[in-house]
Amino acid sequence: QVQLVESGGGLVQAGGSLRLSCEASGRIFSIYRMGWFRQAPGKEREFVAAIRTSGGVTSYADSVKGRFTISRDNAKNTVYLQMNSLKPEDTAIYYCASARPQNTGWPGRADYWGQGTQVTVSS
Repeated sequence: QVQLVESGGGLVQAGGSLRLSCEASGRIFSIYRMGWFRQAPGKEREFVAAIRTSGGVTSYADSVKGRFTISRDNAKNTVYLQMNSLKPEDTAIYYCASARPQNTGWPGRADYWGQGTQVTVSS
């Protein structure tokens, strides 16, 4: 079992920045793929960014490319999402998720989810 706890959300003006953190516990963090998803009011949850176990390979949704950066620190069991040039349409609950090595459906299907952290971008 893996427990994921997000932090770092809040209220920011358009054009500002936030850094989300997700600390994992319970199993060997370094072998799990990690990612961020978000859900805006009235919309389905969507993929934001993902990072492989070593941190060398990342992927992003088109809507955040060039503005968001995902990274991980395996020594701290933590994955980060640096969000720059934020827009009102980035307003959502952001969820951290992880995938076990045998999960072939990632990032379409995650094995573990955090409780989410609210990000609100004002115009």
